[in-house]
Amino acid sequence: MIYTVTFNPAIDYVVHTDKMSLGRLNRSVTEQIYIGGKGINVSIVLARLDIKSAALGFVAGFTGKAIEDGAAKAGISTDFVHLKDGCSRINVKIKAEE
Repeated sequence: MIYTVTFNPAIDYVVHTDKMSLGRLNRSVTEQIYIGGKGINVSIVLARLDIKSAALGFVAGFTGKAIEDGAAKAGISTDFVHLKDGCSRINVKIKAEE
C-alpha cells in the first residue's frame, strides 16, 4: 500500500466557452470537474496502474465531500482529516477558443 498526502486538495472546475469578451456576458459551452492536488494526482495514476494507494490530507465542507466522492469513484481509498470549518479549494479555469 502506498500512502499519498495532499495538504490542500482541490476541485478543478474547467469552463469552456467559444469566445471571451471583456465587459460582456460570456456563456459556457461545457464544464468539467476534476479532483486534484499533488498526492491525489499520484493516487489517480497509481489506481490506473492497478496499484493500491490511500490518499491522506485535509478536507472541509461540501467541496471536501466532492473530493472524497471523486476519489472513491476513481477507486482510491482515503483517510482524510475532516475540518469543522471552511471549504476545500476550488480552482476555476476558463478555456476559450478565441
